Amino acid sequence: MAKSKTVYSCQKCGGQAPKWMGQCPECQEWNSLVEEVIAKKTPVENNNRAAQRSTWLNQHSKPQKIEELLKQNLANEQKNRWQLNMEELNRVLGGGLVPGSLILLGGAPGVGKSTLLLHVANSLSKDNKNVLYMTGEESTQQTALRAQRLGLSHNTWTIWSESNTNHLLKELQNNSYDLVIVDSIQTLFCEELSSSPGSVAQVRECVHMLMQVAKSQEIAIITVGHITKEGSIAGPKVVEHMVDTVLLFEGDHTQQYRLLRSQKNRFGPAHELGVFEMTSSGLKEVTNPSELFIEERDGILPSGLSVFSSVEGTRPFLCEVQALCTKSSLHHPRRTVVGFDPQRLHLILAVLQRYLNLDLSQHDVFVSLAGGIRVQEPAVDLAVAAALISSAFNQPISNKICFSGEIGLTGEIRPVSFLEARLKESTRQGFEELFTGKVSQKLSKDLNHRLCSVQNLNELKEKLFATKPKDSGTTVMTTDYDADLPF
Repeated sequence: MAKSKTVYSCQKCGGQAPKWMGQCPECQEWNSLVEEVIAKKTPVENNNRAAQRSTWLNQHSKPQKIEELLKQNLANEQKNRWQLNMEELNRVLGGGLVPGSLILLGGAPGVGKSTLLLHVANSLSKDNKNVLYMTGEESTQQTALRAQRLGLSHNTWTIWSESNTNHLLKELQNNSYDLVIVDSIQTLFCEELSSSPGSVAQVRECVHMLMQVAKSQEIAIITVGHITKEGSIAGPKVVEHMVDTVLLFEGDHTQQYRLLRSQKNRFGPAHELGVFEMTSSGLKEVTNPSELFIEERDGILPSGLSVFSSVEGTRPFLCEVQALCTKSSLHHPRRTVVGFDPQRLHLILAVLQRYLNLDLSQHDVFVSLAGGIRVQEPAVDLAVAAALISSAFNQPISNKICFSGEIGLTGEIRPVSFLEARLKESTRQGFEELFTGKVSQKLSKDLNHRLCSVQNLNELKEKLFATKPKDSGTTVMTTDYDADLPF
């Protein structure tokens, strides 16, 4: 009988070691090695498994000229994508679901991944697509009850509670499906491997099998991936390289809004953003996220509030930046950030102290992006700096101004890309001026009446508090700054 052996596999990179070590020798990650038992198959068993799988997976394709492929694409242009009844999801996917694609959807527990996939299955079944929803975490009765609660049970799509990938291959061989949803990849296991489901070897092998099925049979496959406590998708990093699209579903349990981001997309632009609202009847699309992330601008405005004009992928929207500076009684004042990189706040505070003589070293500083949005682009620097200056001097900012610019270490303000899209969105929301860095003369000439170029922080402070709101029936607070702040 063949003997089994024990190895220790890294949950981050998939590297193996003969014995347990505190640090992975491949990726230098600490406490990531877990024990796995690998049973060696006899030559007869290996031949039987290889022959069984070759009848289904090993369908070799022939090399083709690019001209032939382009002609086929033009002929099947209308069939290249499946349109869903959720425009936000179509936007994130790059225009629709591509047949033969493998999609990995990650998100925190309870954020609504299964609810989103139930909507996808329901949408395609309405278009006479054969959909298989394979769940390894729930029973078929539980999934059916949830679909009924969401009002999605009147269409014909199949629910199956199974975790064996070999059984999945047999089912796909016996029945023709257009879309297969696997919830989740951590529950799948392959009989050839003796390690437990969710291990590095099992996840890597199961994803490889799903990829072969998707490409050879033109079946769209969506699989759910768990995330770690750090927020990254669990399993080896090679899984994200193997799949065609990586989506992240984000959201705070205290709020009803959910954000769907594309980290990788081979069939469209990456870093697209889709906004949904979680209701008792399922997910609803938010077509105008700017109204979601900024509050009403009427009446008296408080200090420490600015509006940032952002672009995620190809979509511009506005979000509100809130800042609070207060005298601290701690030896090390607090720096609390919600919604963007905390290291950017330390950079902005250092530049404000160096070039604006704004010393907040003895003050607690809190900065938050309202609405639960998280921004990664450095163009938020200018809005954060404006909110900090407004809070420190206790001087409100006009409700007709928004910001978008990057702050350099020398105190200069750099312009950002997609200025025209940012201006159009801010104008549509009722803002009259966009503060940014110095731009080219051609662009500033075309957009001079709505674009305010500032070169450094001193110029920003002068123009910011010298700007008075136009006659719009809005009252703005004007109070003196806090006398405790050392400016």
